[in-house]
This record gives sequence, structure tokens and C-alpha cells, in this order.
Amino acid sequence: MKTIILAVDREHPDESVIRQAGEILKNGGLVAFPTETVYGLGGDGLNAESSEKIYAAKGRPSDNPLIIHIADMESLDRIVSEIPEKARKMAEKFWPGPLTMIFKKSDAVPYETTGGLDSVAVRMPSHPVALSLIRLGGGYIAAPSANTSGRPSPTRAAHVAEDLNGKVDMILDGGDVGIGLESTIVDFTEEIPVILRPGYISQKMAEEVIGPVRMDKGLLITDEKVKPKAPGMKYRHYAPNAGLTIVEGSTEQVIKTINEKSRELQAQGKRVGVIGTDETVGAYEAQVIKSIGTRQDEETIARHLFGLLREFDEEQVDHIFSESFDTPRMGQAIMNRLLKAAGHHLIHV
Repeated sequence: MKTIILAVDREHPDESVIRQAGEILKNGGLVAFPTETVYGLGGDGLNAESSEKIYAAKGRPSDNPLIIHIADMESLDRIVSEIPEKARKMAEKFWPGPLTMIFKKSDAVPYETTGGLDSVAVRMPSHPVALSLIRLGGGYIAAPSANTSGRPSPTRAAHVAEDLNGKVDMILDGGDVGIGLESTIVDFTEEIPVILRPGYISQKMAEEVIGPVRMDKGLLITDEKVKPKAPGMKYRHYAPNAGLTIVEGSTEQVIKTINEKSRELQAQGKRVGVIGTDETVGAYEAQVIKSIGTRQDEETIARHLFGLLREFDEEQVDHIFSESFDTPRMGQAIMNRLLKAAGHHLIHV
């Protein structure tokens, strides 16, 4: 398969290009496209064969649910059997935006899209290209992140091409994404809504709108016996080729420990990488040292995480050490992704 890559203006996408992409979707093909979170790999969410193609292109386990993307609230009625009042309030506050909500599905949604579940994950993105594509592509686009399963999520079209060139029909290049971490997922099939994946919209932000919201207990563990209700709950995700270890503690102790462990590995002939911040990169002693951003702006940390992990692959390092980033608002989401990338290998000093 030859993958067509077309550039699109973020704010004013060329309708003829989007229409071409939409026809691919309506004919059962796959199109990768930008959202405000990460790039998505889209197929017709109501077409079982399209969903199967998504799993095949990504090498994704078929019990890992896909998210259906819509462009307006009216579209929700066709794919869910009921909309709880709390979910309506969340939609009024955060849609379009980086929020995915889980509902009981209607018969219109094939089990191939939901990973065999009776629930469906739905999101209304805010990215103009994504919204235009949904409208011209049939109204219901199932789209996980546009990467090989387990790899760092793509925050620019080049990342998508690196993983999926030749496996998908088209890539729409809308430039770098804004947020850089996938959407927050909230399950509304429970009496008390449950966050299954932290993201830009925090637990505190949700509770300010609908009252009590709990965090899923499985967020920090990986259990092969658990059937995932949301993307990424069960499987190792976001992983670079190199081993990754997170070191948390006081800044002074973290720097000391990372330098000690870096020297040990370098003495064994290993190539070592370090993820620090603008405030600390000058203190490290490794072959490849990269800043993820500044602690004064946690959104830069979130935005750069996946791209940085891919850069270490290009540098062919053998092991990466990273600082911990338990920042005030997005720290939960950042650490969720980092811990999954590290296989939960964390050292407290």
C-alpha cells in the first residue's frame, strides 16, 4: 500500500483534501489525522472491518477498545443507549476537547470497535482538521493513537509515518499537536464516574462540574487478567526501545543517583540517556541529555514527552534515566504515561 501524505492548514483545512480523506474513510480505508492531543488513526467506527484494519495496522490487541470521535452532540444518540445527566454536564463544559466518556453502547456500534465490550468510548475533539474530517468522513471515526502499538504516541505527522507508512491509506499532516498527551477518559457506566486514564482534564476539574469522581485502582498496575474498559489500561504503552528507569526524590538526590547509575552503565560500554528539565540538564553526566521543558510550565513537559522518547530511539541509547514529574495539575497524567513507558520501573531516593 502506498500511503498518501498531505499537508493541511490547522485552522483552515482545504476542504477538497479533507473530502478526499473522508471518502477513504467511508470506503473502509484508514486515515491518520491530527487532534489537539495526539495524532489518531481513523477508520469508520460503525464498520467492523474498518476497526479490524485499525488493529492490524497498529499491531494492537483486539480487546483494547477504540474511541469513536464525533463532531456534534446529536451524533451521540445513535451510538449510546443512554446519556447520564453528569455526562451531559461534562460535555457542556469540556466538549469539544480532550475528554473521552464511556457510555453503554447502542446496537449501531460493532463489538469489533469496542473490544468486545457493551460500552463505547466517545470523544469530540476540538482540532479543526479532526472536526472537519469527522463531518466529511461519515460522522463516526474510530481512532486510537496513530502509532505501532506500544510505541510512544505520535505528536507530529513524521512520527506517524515512521510507524505506519505503507500500512494506512493517508496521513493528514497538520503540524505539531498542542497538548501531547491523550484525552482524559471518564467511565459513566458506574454510579460514581471513574477516571480510567488521566489527561489534561484533571480529577479536580471534573469534580468541580459533577461532584465526586474516583480514580480507577488499576491505573498504577498492569494486570494481564483484567479486560480493559479503556485504551491503554492493560498493556505496556509509550515505550522507547531502550530500557527506562524513573528516579524520584529530592532534586539533589535524583541528580546524584542518576549520575551514579549512568557512570555504572557507561563503564559497561552502554550508551545512556537522561531526561531532565531546563533547570537540571547541566548537572548530568551521560552521553545523551535532553530537557523535557521547564517545571515552571508543566504543559511543555506533557507536550514534549512522547517526542523525546522517540528522539532517544534515534540516538540509539541503551538505557534512559528520567526525573519524576509530579507537577500540580498534569502530573498525574504525565506520570501515568511515563510509568507505563518504564514498565513501572521506578526508584525512590
